[in-house]
Amino acid sequence: MQHQGELFSATPLDTLLFEKTAYRSGFTYVAGIDEAGRGPLAGPVMAAAVILPAGLSIIGVDDSKKLSPEKREKLFEIIMVQALSVGVGIIGPAEIDQVNILQATRRAMLAAVQQLSPQPDCLLIDGISTIGSTVPQKTIKKGDSLSLSIAAASIIAKVTRDRFMIEMDSRYPEYGFSQHKGYGSAAHLDAIRRLGPSPIHRLTFGGVKEYAVCPSS
Repeated sequence: MQHQGELFSATPLDTLLFEKTAYRSGFTYVAGIDEAGRGPLAGPVMAAAVILPAGLSIIGVDDSKKLSPEKREKLFEIIMVQALSVGVGIIGPAEIDQVNILQATRRAMLAAVQQLSPQPDCLLIDGISTIGSTVPQKTIKKGDSLSLSIAAASIIAKVTRDRFMIEMDSRYPEYGFSQHKGYGSAAHLDAIRRLGPSPIHRLTFGGVKEYAVCPSS
């Protein structure tokens, strides 16, 4: 059963309004879900799902893109301590190339939800795409700015992915992953032109496929 708009009207003035409405509708465990890494040319797409205690407000939590790396790291630690449950789903470059980035993102979100304990009975999802779950779900455009739970998930996903790409930098230092995290910066594109794709590049993405030995169709 999908719970639609009239139950979830929200204003950006209260980032707990979606959660409060869900609780009033009879739900107990409300999970916010967001992703990081849809756009990069390299590395996985990661999604996080976060269930916060009812009524909890964490000062400073916002869309991860609006926060400095230092602020994200601090809030990451706070969220991990305060949340009832946190799940992270990871879909790697090969699967992204196989199914496309939208489907890979949906799979990552579902995997994140499946890791939660307790399991949620309501999902608040950033964006416009639902996921393959029987749990009632609501998609929210710009949800990482409107829902505290989604904003918390955006921070978990972003920090986890950034840490992974920094680790990949030590494995493939010539690509500079610690600086651009796999996004298509000028330096990154130049490295791909000079060196060809690494094992963690997405071979179906423009800027990479042109330099693959056997480009995917």
